Amino acid sequence: MSEGLLLPKFSIGVGDRFAHQAKAQLAACVMAADAGVEVVPVWNKSNREHMIIGSEPSQTRKAADAAVKELRWTKPYFLDADHINLKTVDRFLEPCDFFTLDVAEMIGKPADAKDVAAFVARHPELVGTVTIPHIAEPFKTDAAFVTGVANKFLAAVQDAGKIYRYLVAKKGEGRFVPEVSMDETDSPQTPVELLIILAAIADEKIPIQTIAPKFTGRFNKGVDYVGDVAQFSKEFNEDLAAIAFAVKTYGQPGNLKLSVHSGSDKFSIYKAIHDAVKRFDAGVHLKTAGTTWLEELIGLAEAGGTGLEIAKEVYAEAYAHAEELCAPYATVIDIDTAKLPKPEEVNGWTSERFTSALRHEQNNKAYNQSFRQLLHVGFKVAAKMGDRYLKALQANEEVVARNVTTNLFDRHIKPVFLGL
Repeated sequence: MSEGLLLPKFSIGVGDRFAHQAKAQLAACVMAADAGVEVVPVWNKSNREHMIIGSEPSQTRKAADAAVKELRWTKPYFLDADHINLKTVDRFLEPCDFFTLDVAEMIGKPADAKDVAAFVARHPELVGTVTIPHIAEPFKTDAAFVTGVANKFLAAVQDAGKIYRYLVAKKGEGRFVPEVSMDETDSPQTPVELLIILAAIADEKIPIQTIAPKFTGRFNKGVDYVGDVAQFSKEFNEDLAAIAFAVKTYGQPGNLKLSVHSGSDKFSIYKAIHDAVKRFDAGVHLKTAGTTWLEELIGLAEAGGTGLEIAKEVYAEAYAHAEELCAPYATVIDIDTAKLPKPEEVNGWTSERFTSALRHEQNNKAYNQSFRQLLHVGFKVAAKMGDRYLKALQANEEVVARNVTTNLFDRHIKPVFLGL
């Protein structure tokens, strides 16, 4: 963690729920480098996930460092304190060098009227005709519009500023990568709204290197994008244009890039992302998070024997406690309970039948996205198994690792970063 940390152009957020797949995840980045593109790993794990599993961020750091040493990775890598706020940040201060500033609770809460008025007065360039290069039509705004956007987002940006300054006080300036997440809101930001947010972030003197806006469509956990791909493509391109304009206008860091949260398995939009990034010569951060946990289950099921038994047990428990497990993720899952097989049926499945239902291969008729989503939020069940689950991972490391690496490289890195 050196002075002036900079996040490279292409990065991929990798979740490792049980801190056993860092080497397998990094292997996918090694394969990317061999294929001619640098994609650096950002290991991310939220406070909620640590609480559920009973782990510490220091364990994630230890696993990442060990993988880097073993595979002799000489490029940058990061550890993300995922979705932290002032209440949860302290346990992440020492091991982490990337902080996703979570201000979701403040989005929509009105800022102080004097602060809003001062913001509008400070930014006359946002009122009237706003022309952003590479966006066909200029935006027409007035003071009332800018005031309305500021009312919705300024308090959240001010909150991000408080978190950022706390981090600077504790870690030192330039010792970490700051990201601001604005994706947990009711509707996608237009390019001019994103520009207003970026102006506010610049006012708070937060040198953000990535921003996660809200895009159109649904980004459900672990399954494909649901929505209008053409509309997403238009928004993504316009957001890149807004970011490029903000970098020049407000002095934001030159490596500022878009972050796609819940980006794992969004196969339908990967070509649009790749094409837009190539068009603008821009960077992108793809956050994949929980897809690795599902590959662990797939690997265990594929191994057969005790591994398959554990996978079936995880499903049975998840099915029995579906309401409890799904509640925290209600806005980012869409499970059709009628399509969930009964545990009694699953108990009779072969390894191939289980993996076919879970592995995200849409051309496989046995693939079941409701089954997949329930297991995606079911990692709490495996956490309760404790050493039994971890020992199964160790006993079946080769097959599990193969699935983790293949999934990350073939299904995510290749289409997004290599355009293949």
